[in-house]
Amino acid sequence: MDLEKAYDKIYRYVYFRVSDRMIAEDITQETFLRFLGKNGTLHEYDIKYLYTIARNLCIDEYRRVKPEPITEEIEETATSEGIPEESIMVRQALSKLSEEDREIILLRHVNGEDAGTIGKALGISRFALYRRLKAAEDRLRKELEA
Repeated sequence: MDLEKAYDKIYRYVYFRVSDRMIAEDITQETFLRFLGKNGTLHEYDIKYLYTIARNLCIDEYRRVKPEPITEEIEETATSEGIPEESIMVRQALSKLSEEDREIILLRHVNGEDAGTIGKALGISRFALYRRLKAAEDRLRKELEA
């Protein structure tokens, strides 16, 4: 994987977690700067390590500022501005899942990471990941059906 794809994956991951473009850009930049400071080169990067750095920076951001919940007014504005209603429904269903479930679904289905990469980034075995992923997908499916 080239560096540009890695940057895009880390940015998507961070943006999904913080829901703010500017903050996501800052955290993504900081992720790569910390990686570079630790390793001294970007030529031999490890995507699992980048996810770990990004995850920790997102946690730091959440400790600093609590996110505001989505209100009905924001939902109406988003729908009137051309954002598909299905997208809003998926975001609402995802918001009802735990942070860990959202993270696993994001890494697997949005970023397309394999189980080994996700497991190492989260510090769990592949088999534990498969169980958690299946349970998270089931909870998401139930939320969307409701």
